[in-house]
Amino acid sequence: MADITPPGMTNNQATAAADVFFLYPTIYYSEKSDDQWNAPVDDPAFNKRVDESTIKYQASIFNGAGKVYAPRYRQAHINAYGEKDKVMAKQIFDFAYEDLKNAFEYYLEHYNQGRPIIIAAHSQGTTHGIRLVKDYFDGKPLQEQLIAAYLVGIPVAKNQYENIPVCETAKQTGCFCTWRTFKDGHMPESFVSPDIAVTNPLTWKTSTERAPKELNTGGVLKNINKVKKKLTTAQIVATKGILWAAKPKFFGSIFLRTKNYHIADYNFYYNNVRENAIDRVEAFQSNN
Repeated sequence: MADITPPGMTNNQATAAADVFFLYPTIYYSEKSDDQWNAPVDDPAFNKRVDESTIKYQASIFNGAGKVYAPRYRQAHINAYGEKDKVMAKQIFDFAYEDLKNAFEYYLEHYNQGRPIIIAAHSQGTTHGIRLVKDYFDGKPLQEQLIAAYLVGIPVAKNQYENIPVCETAKQTGCFCTWRTFKDGHMPESFVSPDIAVTNPLTWKTSTERAPKELNTGGVLKNINKVKKKLTTAQIVATKGILWAAKPKFFGSIFLRTKNYHIADYNFYYNNVRENAIDRVEAFQSNN
């Protein structure tokens, strides 16, 4: 379903010179049995939820820049993030990561053929994406094929990698972008630090000036066929390692009730991310 595109945008997967390996966020949040901590990927109902949510509204962002691979995996249940038994929690996430690791190795062996790669992830996908980039790219031969990693929705330290820096410009390659979105003025109490990297998805810089909504070329959330320009702003709060966005008027009441815009980390900036991925692919090709 990553071939879906909003009106006026083009699916370039058939002719793309690059690949995108997309790691989707937590969709496994329904009731579970005591021992079913990892999602059943052979469950048609669960897979339908994945396809009609994150694949449709997030993975589709990248089909203008590359051929999208989005492997199913036995992801951790949402409650694993708050599990008090840290040893068990680690086992749950390790189990999920092993699926993605195996999928990535299969992709490398059967599909990549030396093509440049974008890693794109959100939320739990980023939890695993941080590890994937470390294990396969950071200081490894495959780093030469890395266009960029979009590690969104989970805190990523500025010094997370020895050889892969935070992206500082819109066309920089071999780097990573990351942000977590909250309502203007909100200061979350947990998982905040000046050591957390943040990229502004409207300017693609790490400086703290406010990017006005006029730079927002289109957000998408409830309806993939409706793109709203000038949807919201973006401003890095460096002391907290977060991104502020003005409350949008377009997407309805959900954003009247919450100050945490995590669900829309990508979709507030859908077209900006799409355009940026295309720009980075072109920059990579020009430099290689």
